[in-house]
Amino acid sequence: MTKTNSGNFFEDFAVGQELHHATPRTVTEGDVSLYTALYGPRFALQSSDAFAYSLGLPQAPLDDLLVFHVVFGKTVPDVSLNAQANLGYAEGRFVEPVYPGDTLSTVSRVIGVRENSSGKTGVVYVQSVGRNQRDELVVDYKRWVMVNKRDPESPAPERAVPKLATALPLAEIEVPGALDFRDFSTELSGSPHLWEDYAVGERIDHVDAMTIEDAEHQLATRLYQNTAKVHFNQRLAARTRFGRRIVYGGHIISLARALSFNGLANAVKIAAINGGLHSNPSFAGDTISAWSEIVDKAEIAGRNDVGALRVRTIALKDGESGEFPLKDEEGKYDRSVVLDMDYTVLMPRRG
Repeated sequence: MTKTNSGNFFEDFAVGQELHHATPRTVTEGDVSLYTALYGPRFALQSSDAFAYSLGLPQAPLDDLLVFHVVFGKTVPDVSLNAQANLGYAEGRFVEPVYPGDTLSTVSRVIGVRENSSGKTGVVYVQSVGRNQRDELVVDYKRWVMVNKRDPESPAPERAVPKLATALPLAEIEVPGALDFRDFSTELSGSPHLWEDYAVGERIDHVDAMTIEDAEHQLATRLYQNTAKVHFNQRLAARTRFGRRIVYGGHIISLARALSFNGLANAVKIAAINGGLHSNPSFAGDTISAWSEIVDKAEIAGRNDVGALRVRTIALKDGESGEFPLKDEEGKYDRSVVLDMDYTVLMPRRG
């Protein structure tokens, strides 16, 4: 009997199946430093203990996406070790802040399966929940992933596709209890633009760009203990239609979020991931840029110090600054578009 884990294939999944993922992870200041070195995020709340303390927190929390990636990484050996691609996200919620020293663990439940027309792969839908050492909910999200079949001739499980919400209603957005933005300093945050200054439909070119290096994207993916073969194993990747390793989609999400600082510097906290699609693959050597559109905005009940902005950020590979490509007349994504991310952020108000 083999003692190694070959991972689950499409026919191993069933709706209702619960997966308790191995290796709880204690996050440290080292994780924060390495994440900063990889992406260069400059949001003040996550960068400065003193700034976070002035807003009611005991210290600077981890970047929301670092938390997301660590929780996501726990799921890979059970959900997507044999994946061809992670396809998208929905109904993501960030709840309790995470601090250095917290230990994160993840449990997933299979909520849908459908075989693809080729008969060689299928799509698996899971809901994953991350909790800290006190069993407090820190992040909850759904994703779907294309997984290889072990045997193309094996019968497919009964098709079941979950109905997913297009967005978390802005009226349901909550602010972590301790956060208080009345003393928010725009001088220290790096931008004078607050919630009132953004208009629905406004588009923002984030101007800056970063080129992906093989060493960096693999280092990042290992940081999250994500073991998916498509990111690391060139021998296997050489036999795919791309012929090379694919960059972990979360790496693109973090790059785009870091780039969005230039124009959304005061979007200091992600409250929800409404939806996200990896519309085209990314590879080492691609230069990533981003632009955003303000989709919606709302006041938060009982609060005059903070509001919610629903933002759609588009990441491009080798795109041109000042252009806003998305889809063609047939509704197909432009080849340059590698990420279409719809999320909700908390932004201070003038009160």
